Amino acid sequence: MFEGPLDESILKRARQKGLIEVEVHQLRDYAEGRHRITDDRPFGGGPGMVMRAAPIVRCVEALKPPGARVILLSPRGQLLRQEILARLAKLPRLLLLCGHYEGVDERARELVVDEEISIGDYVLTNGALPAMVLVDGVARLVPGVLGDAESASEESFSEGLLEYPHYTRPAEFRGRKAPEVLLSGDHGAIARWRKEQSRRLTRERRPDLGDSG
Repeated sequence: MFEGPLDESILKRARQKGLIEVEVHQLRDYAEGRHRITDDRPFGGGPGMVMRAAPIVRCVEALKPPGARVILLSPRGQLLRQEILARLAKLPRLLLLCGHYEGVDERARELVVDEEISIGDYVLTNGALPAMVLVDGVARLVPGVLGDAESASEESFSEGLLEYPHYTRPAEFRGRKAPEVLLSGDHGAIARWRKEQSRRLTRERRPDLGDSG
C-alpha cells in the first residue's frame, strides 16, 4: 500500500534528495511459528481479531533507534493537528505502528508505544493509510522538502486558521473577477486581505478551531 504515495510527487523528490528516509517493515517477519501469525481471537469473545503483542514488541525492539518515538495509528489516539505534525517533524526518527482488525493487544501499547494518533473520527481498514497521512504531513515540514520555504508556513492550520482563497490568470473567468486588491501590487493590503479572508473562512467553516479574530 505504501509504494504509490512514497514514489510520487513531493515525497518521491524528498527521498531522492535524502531529505527524508522512509522504510516499510513487514510485521510477519517478527512473528513466530510456521504460519507467522500476527493476530488471534480476542479474550472474552466478540467479533474480529486482535493483533498479538509479541510480534509488535519484537519488531519495535529490533528496529527502534535511539531517540525514536513510537506512534500507534489508532482511532482512540489524539486527533492529528498541524501543531502535532510540527512537533514530530523536529524529531530525528519516528517508528509508526499500523493498527489492524479490532485493535492491538493492550500489552503492546503499554510496553512499546509512546503515543497514539488518529486522523479522524471514522474507521478505516487498517492503519496504513493514516500512517501515509502522517508521513506526508511531517515530510512537508522538513526543511528543504517544499520548494518555497514560505509554503508550509502559509498553509491551512499553520496559524490555527484555514487558508485564504487563491486566484491566478486570467483575471476574469466566466464573468468572475479576481479581487482587485490581489492585482494592486500593494503587499500590505494583500496581506491584510488574506488574513481577513482566512478569519472569515475559519469562522464560517471551522469555528471549532477557536478564536479566529
